[in-house]
Amino acid sequence: AGLPNGVLNVVTGDGETGAALVAHAGVDKIAFTGSTEVGRLIRRASAGSGKGLTLELGGKSPMMVFDDADLDAAVEGVVDAIYFNQGQVCCAGSRLLLHEPIAERFLVKLRARMQRLRVGSPLDKGVDIGALAAPVQLERVRSYVQSGIDEGATCFQSEAPLPEGGLYFPPTLFTDVHPAMRIAREEIFGPVLVSMTFRTPDEAVEIANHTPFGLAASLWSENLSLALDIAPKLRAGVVWVNASNLFDAAAGFGGMKESGYGREGGREGIFGYLRDAREDSRPPSAAMALLPKPGEVSPSAAAGLDRTLKLYIGGKQVRPDSGLSYAVHAPDGQHLAEVGWGSRKDVRDAVEAARKGVAWSAMSGHARAQVLYYLAENLEADAGRFVARLQSMLGASEAAARLEVETSVARTMYYAAWADKYDGAVKGVPLRGVVLGMNEPFGVAALSAPDEAPLLGVLSLALPLLAMGKRVVATPSPVAPLAVLDLVHVLEASDLPGGVLNVISGDRDTLAATLADHDEVSLHWYFGGAEGAADVERRSAGNLKATWTNGGRLWDWYDPALAQGERFLRRATQVKSVWIPYGA
Repeated sequence: AGLPNGVLNVVTGDGETGAALVAHAGVDKIAFTGSTEVGRLIRRASAGSGKGLTLELGGKSPMMVFDDADLDAAVEGVVDAIYFNQGQVCCAGSRLLLHEPIAERFLVKLRARMQRLRVGSPLDKGVDIGALAAPVQLERVRSYVQSGIDEGATCFQSEAPLPEGGLYFPPTLFTDVHPAMRIAREEIFGPVLVSMTFRTPDEAVEIANHTPFGLAASLWSENLSLALDIAPKLRAGVVWVNASNLFDAAAGFGGMKESGYGREGGREGIFGYLRDAREDSRPPSAAMALLPKPGEVSPSAAAGLDRTLKLYIGGKQVRPDSGLSYAVHAPDGQHLAEVGWGSRKDVRDAVEAARKGVAWSAMSGHARAQVLYYLAENLEADAGRFVARLQSMLGASEAAARLEVETSVARTMYYAAWADKYDGAVKGVPLRGVVLGMNEPFGVAALSAPDEAPLLGVLSLALPLLAMGKRVVATPSPVAPLAVLDLVHVLEASDLPGGVLNVISGDRDTLAATLADHDEVSLHWYFGGAEGAADVERRSAGNLKATWTNGGRLWDWYDPALAQGERFLRRATQVKSVWIPYGA
């Protein structure tokens, strides 16, 4: 084919070989497909290395069959989804959710179809189900099946004869399953299907999303309006409508939650292999040099009213749970204010408030844009107060402080304009139908803000997240937090719903560690020291949240080529591929 030597290299081996490749200093990007457990090991091993990482991990994919579906076609789709490759596929449809009116009729058809499946040598073209990959996997599947029986589920297995010898297991179906059972929660990676029922579409979505995984899903209905209502609500990276196991290089494939992050295929997959060179060679600007270093500020006696700025959680100013505060001083040592010292409990409250702010994610992009425009107007109207605050806090000239405020207003307007214009795409795949690439927010995001340009830095990171519908828990610069804490008055006057942006002051790395550990946080952007960045990446392996860090480097937040743009919006969203065949 003319591929130059060295462009593609293939090395076979086991886990030790993969570990050596992950640890090699010459590797700049890692793309891993495999188990969630190994994905966590790779995330921890690569933390702080600066290597790009894409993870496509385990799954427990739901298949939802509604009462208006073509049941015969759905049965074939279910068989293909779970028994293809003996169920040893990350996106195997291992959870069957049936609408109650058709549940029994569907199961009769499915059992009859299972009885006709042939189990045998995969080299025989007439065989439907071959052998499992290894003895340990066969024992794992047997263990899960016994667990389901012990928990009270009803087990049905095909009566088709199994070959003598070899690692064969019959196609299996469990009914009378409830969502808390192991067989309904954990990836079995074998030809085992668990079935549950639902009464309403909302209940179907709730059951489908009741899993730590989020790789793929399929739904069967002749009502396209229903299908397009359900698909965006499913927490899965790929959704097939009236189909299963459709793939093409033009459409991104990848998961959410503990099924990993990043995409393979499509334009979104290409971005995983690119990085902006400016992020690795960024000299600090003159304005950033105005920031005082903590060790250079000597505390002095308090002057004036002893004021304590509060945290901002759930749309309200609140005192820290600990009741503690710390002093913020000007470069000349003058006492400026006390600020709350946030703790683990404050993080808990802020994440809970953000989790409840789902209405922001459900709003149209246009509606979010109007709120952000209003935020920009109010920030500009109150510019004088922020200029004075930056002057006193940083020892900056009026011109430098005004530049930061004006740039903050412009950046707010910039992302307000983007809120309803960062579109998805229709993918050109070989299909009589369409594949919709939908940009979706992750959920709750954590933001550990930089010291440089303390107001502009926070807004440059928070605004693309807010524009795309995320809810944010932000921790401002610990040495210069006052301008961000003053911002809460603007937020209160700008129609931003409570819980959408929460602010907790305190030690950046302590709060970042708690946020990185939190399972309800799905994305963490950290812009602080190199050790803190590595720690966030390492801790993110817990629930496999996506991260973006500065690797300890300073950023010039005044440079629009570096500090704003579509790549911020890309990192604030994940692409869901929705496959909609038109039929025959």
